[in-house]
Order: sequence, then C-alpha cells, then structure tokens
Amino acid sequence: MIRHYVLFKFRPGVSWDDARAQQAEQTAAKVGGEVPELREWKIGRNISTRPVAYDFIVVGLLDDMDAVERYLVHPFHQEAIRAWREISDWVIADVEE
Repeated sequence: MIRHYVLFKFRPGVSWDDARAQQAEQTAAKVGGEVPELREWKIGRNISTRPVAYDFIVVGLLDDMDAVERYLVHPFHQEAIRAWREISDWVIADVEE
C-alpha cells in the first residue's frame, strides 16, 4: 500500500478568504469519490500558526505505485491540480505502508 501525502502552501496574497482557495478545497474534497484507485481520501486545512506550516493537506491510500500513476493522470485529479496550481505551491511524499 502507498500513502500519498500532498501539502499545499498558498502563494503570497492568497488566503482562505479567496474564492479560488475555497473552490480548490471543494474540488479536492471530491477527488476521493471520483478517482477509483483511491482506497482512502482525506483532506484538511492546517490549524497551526507556525511560519513553516503549509495551508492544506490531502492524504490518499492506493494499492501500489501503478495505482498512483493512474491516479496522477486521472482527469478529475488533473482538474484539482489546475485549481491548486493557480494559488499554491506544494510538496508530496509517497510512503510505503
């Protein structure tokens, strides 16, 4: 099993008050129901105020790296990426469980 983590950091001038951020969050929330390779899907806003903290996280569980590759190119996942690309930068980690 592969646990897929993505942490998003808003670009300067973007906050949760921005309609684009709210739309990106809503789209991210739907990814788990749209991408069949995902066994689990969780999202959440960061609550830490530390300067190094990121603003948002998604966490998925997939069977293997082949499933990760299919997830990455899925059209709905690509739609979510477009929404986040406009307002944030991100880092990822794929961890074997």
